[in-house]
Amino acid sequence: MTRYSCLVTGLSIAALCCTAPARAEAPRDLLTQAGFVDRDRAVALARVERAATTADAILARSPGDEEAAMMQAMALGYRAKLTGSRTQAIAARDQFQALVARYPKNAEAQAALGAWHVGVIVKLGKFVARAVAGAQKSVALSALDRSVAMGGNRAMLAGFAGLLRLELDPQDPIGKTLVERASRAPAPTPVDVFVRRAAGAVLTQVNAGNDAAVRSLSSRLLPFGQFG
Repeated sequence: MTRYSCLVTGLSIAALCCTAPARAEAPRDLLTQAGFVDRDRAVALARVERAATTADAILARSPGDEEAAMMQAMALGYRAKLTGSRTQAIAARDQFQALVARYPKNAEAQAALGAWHVGVIVKLGKFVARAVAGAQKSVALSALDRSVAMGGNRAMLAGFAGLLRLELDPQDPIGKTLVERASRAPAPTPVDVFVRRAAGAVLTQVNAGNDAAVRSLSSRLLPFGQFG
């Protein structure tokens, strides 16, 4: 999601580069590559734009395509993150809210909404984020909790929620529980593999009591964290 599903290798995620051409052009794969693997901002942005264009085309043919709608919103959020556009960030928030309302059982939509609020708070600070963009910690944590509850026993959603919580507060006990859970959870997709390893790396710093490293590593291992 959006900072939101596709959430940042020396990991098997890099194998996405070697998949069949038709699969590699799927919006989800493009956003995964941009968010976790690319090391050039312009390259990542171009990939996000391709994902948005592809999602738009799918929705033009099939307006009810839930996956394409999710990828469209995430592409907008990622574009806002890469460009720093407040207008696009607010538009992404509105799309995430609409997705949550339209697909209340979509765990990734909940995660994306939660990640949006966390990202703005981390960037602007709690009080400015709320005044300028309406970002709220309580909304973020509620959405992340719902995403985990809906997400089943997979590393991705528990791991993302844990990383986001620890980015806000390195001593968050729920965040620690979630990265512990994610570090042992099944990883059926490349993103799950990445998040499981990221959770394990952060958990090591949590157990060492290194709050500064917990926060910085959580930020770096979330989507586009490689750009700082």
